Amino acid sequence: MRSGLNLIQQALSIYNSDMLLTVSNQPFQELFNLPDRLVAPNARFDQTLRHLALNGEYGDVEDVDAFVQSKIDQALAFEPHYMERQRSNGRWISVEGSPLNQGGWVTVYTDITEIKQQEALLSSNSEKLTGQLLRRSEQLTQSNRELAATVSALEEAKRQLTESEARTRMTSEMTPAHIAHLGRDQIYTYSNRRLREVISNRPIDIVGLSAEQALGPEAYSKVKPYLEQAFEGDPSVFEFDMDKGTRRVRVAFTPDHGPEGTVVGAYVLSMDITQEAQARAILMQTRKRELAAQLASGLAHDFSNLLTIILGLQGQIERIPGLPLKALEAIATTKAAALRGGALLDRLSDVSGRRELVISTVQIDDLFEDVRALAAATLPAGITLELRNEGVTDPVLLDHGFLQDALINMILNARDAIETAGIITLSARERGGTWLEIQVSDTGQGFSEEALECALDPFFTTKASEGSGLGLTMIYDFAQLSGGRLRIENTAAGALVTVRLPLRFSGAKGAPGLVLLVEDVPQIRVAVRAMLRDIGHTVLEADTPGEALTLARLPGITHVLSDIMLGDATTGIEMIAQMQENGLKVPVTMMTGLPKTAPQRQAAEACFTVLSKPFSSAQLNAIFEAINP
Repeated sequence: MRSGLNLIQQALSIYNSDMLLTVSNQPFQELFNLPDRLVAPNARFDQTLRHLALNGEYGDVEDVDAFVQSKIDQALAFEPHYMERQRSNGRWISVEGSPLNQGGWVTVYTDITEIKQQEALLSSNSEKLTGQLLRRSEQLTQSNRELAATVSALEEAKRQLTESEARTRMTSEMTPAHIAHLGRDQIYTYSNRRLREVISNRPIDIVGLSAEQALGPEAYSKVKPYLEQAFEGDPSVFEFDMDKGTRRVRVAFTPDHGPEGTVVGAYVLSMDITQEAQARAILMQTRKRELAAQLASGLAHDFSNLLTIILGLQGQIERIPGLPLKALEAIATTKAAALRGGALLDRLSDVSGRRELVISTVQIDDLFEDVRALAAATLPAGITLELRNEGVTDPVLLDHGFLQDALINMILNARDAIETAGIITLSARERGGTWLEIQVSDTGQGFSEEALECALDPFFTTKASEGSGLGLTMIYDFAQLSGGRLRIENTAAGALVTVRLPLRFSGAKGAPGLVLLVEDVPQIRVAVRAMLRDIGHTVLEADTPGEALTLARLPGITHVLSDIMLGDATTGIEMIAQMQENGLKVPVTMMTGLPKTAPQRQAAEACFTVLSKPFSSAQLNAIFEAINP
């Protein structure tokens, strides 16, 4: 670049915003006879001015310091300028300066001595020309030079504006949202081509299309009132559902005010906030749950102790030989009532938020069959239960027990809504690749207006003393904890309850291995051994830490599953520490029935995966899949 600049006839210099020389060419040094130090990079502008003033470049200068300071003040203004001046050696130069957008300026110096000589020649022959023509010629010559400088400045401004526009467009096209502009005629005048990422199956190039053509009938009907509001001068931000509720969209309209304050259009910012909506659902805490939490925390502990005593005493009485039939019936009724109280405590615990999700691999067909088996005994002969799995064939990740309880509850509610005979339908399907939608519908009388309004309130029930009023609240809580939604409504046939859960498919099943099982209670050890074998593992069993330490020396062990409390002085944590000291390096899972506040459990959770008792085969398998994918 420097070699190219040295070939041009004009002198050139570029100073930055700190007034230090950045670039100059050889004619610049030769034109002003500058020493090498003043044309080196970072040479100071004030030193160059002082050198030129002291060497007579500007004629006789009485106060050099004041002269230099005035020139510096002019340069700091960074304004475009053009001037012509005669040097002390008699030659004429033009000086054309233009500011740079990052600060500093570029200056071009042109020797115009020959042009001035031609003007002088014209002036000497002025007797042949009218005075008016001479003055006009000089004005035109001066104007042409100024116009050339102006054109250069405009070209530079145009180049900078083009670069800025390109950067702005690139930034808007990289923004994960749709940015657009609509005129008052609802025609798009600008779009960053990302509408399809917000509303599926819409065109990419929408400039020139109307809002209804670009958005489609469904979306346009939802944004039209807010768009008309923007044309009236009122900005707005709103949200709506798309694609049958599988997408959540947020839109912002900002009026575009013209020069006289009138609205000439609207700016649009829209984005897909489906994941944000799911996160909001998980974090939402309502006053209903707070009320249930207060009730549960105050009563659950003492109530559960009373129920335990009642069940224990009834069990002892039931074993007395020779009791009459009425006594046995009374005992059975008392035990049933106590068990129902225990179920109510579980419901209160669920609503209060103390229950946590236990995620496992769930096959929808198997889940539905389990639900059928549990619900069959409660359905009268006139009511039919239909199961419909509409394409969810791959295993998904869910809380099996929580969802099963929710489905049973919805089926029982549907049963109670059918007076004599009817159909209850349980169905599952995917929605938009984002949601797993499970619905329970019936041909009963549907929800009353009061139920549609209050069904999710804790303790609200239409079954008088027979209902706890926590069924739908528990289902709503399950949907919220899972990051999903619950909707209740009436159809032409009856009631419809829809649960939408985030759709997550299970990965591949972990490879079978050799598991060392350590459990001191024989009945539990037998049950866990059966679970491990059912999911494909080979099992070594030990009921004491000493036996387990001996077995741990055998080759091929891939996993250790041990209880935390082993019935003697050594805990499972201490036993595992000895195994690791002996060189065993395999994944470890601890199992326990201790509450989460127990110090032994907290110590185990700091080091290992902990599985709460009781647990199902699916939950155990999920733990092994997570550790050995």
